[in-house]
Amino acid sequence: MKNLTDPLKQKLVSKYTVSDSPQSTTTNTDINVLLNRVKSNKREEIKKKFYFSAIASTGLILFGLVIFS
Repeated sequence: MKNLTDPLKQKLVSKYTVSDSPQSTTTNTDINVLLNRVKSNKREEIKKKFYFSAIASTGLILFGLVIFS
C-alpha cells in the first residue's frame, strides 16, 4: 500500500518554505524621470497652498463683512 501522506505533506510544506532562487533582476531608473516627478510634486504643492490661502482669505473677508456690516 502506498503512503499517501508524503506527497501531500510535501505540497503543504512547499507553500510555506522559501526557495533559494536568486532574484537578480535589476531595474534601471532614469534620473530625469525622478527629477521631473519632484518638480511636478513641488508645483502641485504650490497650487494646493495657493488655493488654500485664497479660500481662507475669502472666508475671512466674508466673515468680516457679515460681522461688521
